[in-house]
Amino acid sequence: MGAIDENKLNVFIQQAIGDLAAGFGGVMVSLGHKCGLYKGMHDAGPITAGQLAERAGCAERYVREWLNSQAAGGYVEYDAAKDTYELTPEQAMVLADEDSPVFIPHAWEVPASIWFDEDKLLRAFRTGEGVAWGEHHHRLFCGNAAFFKAPYQANLVSNWLPALGGVVEKLSAGARVADVGCGHGHSTIIMAEAFPNSRFVGFDAHADSVTAARDNAGKAGVEDRVHYEISSAKTFPGKDYDLVCFFDCLHDMGDPVGGARHAAETLAEDGTVMLVEPFANDRLEDNLNTIGRLFYSGSTTICCPHSLSEEVGMALGNQAGETRLARIFEEAGFNSFRRVAENPFNLVFEVKL
Repeated sequence: MGAIDENKLNVFIQQAIGDLAAGFGGVMVSLGHKCGLYKGMHDAGPITAGQLAERAGCAERYVREWLNSQAAGGYVEYDAAKDTYELTPEQAMVLADEDSPVFIPHAWEVPASIWFDEDKLLRAFRTGEGVAWGEHHHRLFCGNAAFFKAPYQANLVSNWLPALGGVVEKLSAGARVADVGCGHGHSTIIMAEAFPNSRFVGFDAHADSVTAARDNAGKAGVEDRVHYEISSAKTFPGKDYDLVCFFDCLHDMGDPVGGARHAAETLAEDGTVMLVEPFANDRLEDNLNTIGRLFYSGSTTICCPHSLSEEVGMALGNQAGETRLARIFEEAGFNSFRRVAENPFNLVFEVKL
């Protein structure tokens, strides 16, 4: 081992301690959300620990210590002169407003679930075997669905669908839509609410997710135009779909080429595939940032393990990038692959035969 640079060592120690604090920070966020503490602070202005405890129906001593952790992490503002705490409007968008496109507390269910699955992942690392989606701890499913719901709610109808050539017009008039890998059905429901003349079918291989999707459709009042079935991407039934959607799921498949090829077989003439994938540049070195770290970590623990549990087991990973994604659809027989939208978290493509 070479000589130790003390300055570099101290910088890295601070980074590692910061990550450890962030791990505890996730627990604090989850507690704050589930105890109603963020909502108790929302639009309240400066508030004392005692006032917040009374609002939320919690014990003051716990609330004060929680508030101190939030202030230390920059998640709330603290006024030392008045001994009050305040949630800014920006912080409230992320922590208190469940209709916000950047609401984050639910996302912490995902890393929480991975800790429960550590033994399975250790075995997978040592053997090369997969870990199927349904083998994960149940907190993954709700956390993942909620994490994706917010950006879909913010972008799907207003930005992504209009970017696809002629698709909004078809949906408005009445189209047939397949939502492949639909999970808890949020993407399907958002589209069904916006386009009541169309008919939507959500497919997912995970039975519990299909059950949750059906419940969500019932709560949303769109059961007349939405239904869900247990099926894989390579076997889902139906023909002449005007739109086939893959929302953040293609990279999880053992055989994404097979899934894309089956989509081609089910499309109507002049039908469209909408592919939504996590944002990634083609080159690894261009993904070495905070979002890349988040996505590569999820890919290591969730996406690649599931792919390796299925036939072919391509293990594409959620940081595949546009070039590799385009190659998959080219191999599946598609002739047009066009990026139509993007944001720091998503890439959106229009794919046509």
